[in-house]
Amino acid sequence: MSEQRYRSNYALIDVSEHLGPDDDLDVPWAEFVGDESSEYSFSVPVADAVDGYVTVQALDVAAYGHEIVVNGKALSGFDIPPSSGWQCWMDVMAGVDLREGENTIRIRRDPETDDSFVIGSLRVTWREPTE
Repeated sequence: MSEQRYRSNYALIDVSEHLGPDDDLDVPWAEFVGDESSEYSFSVPVADAVDGYVTVQALDVAAYGHEIVVNGKALSGFDIPPSSGWQCWMDVMAGVDLREGENTIRIRRDPETDDSFVIGSLRVTWREPTE
């Protein structure tokens, strides 16, 4: 009996959206969207994807409490920590499963804060079994 082998796969999503209570950041290249990013779709080619995680490229996050939402469910724990300037943060998909075919992802800003920030891109990564 042989051990199951895996390979890594990913989806790269260009977001370029500004989240905040108002359009107060000087980022003309990022579309202002308010409290929630657009919902983005990505495809997973297998039914048994495991060990998923999201890498977020973000600009000027000032507060905890913002959420990454995958397939309608928020990831557990804090998802994007505060950091001035650009940051790249990885969050494990605890409590959320990827499914074969279309999946969705979006960022939800904590409306209890006055935080304004930009999401540059997202990378969703998972492992999938080889033949």
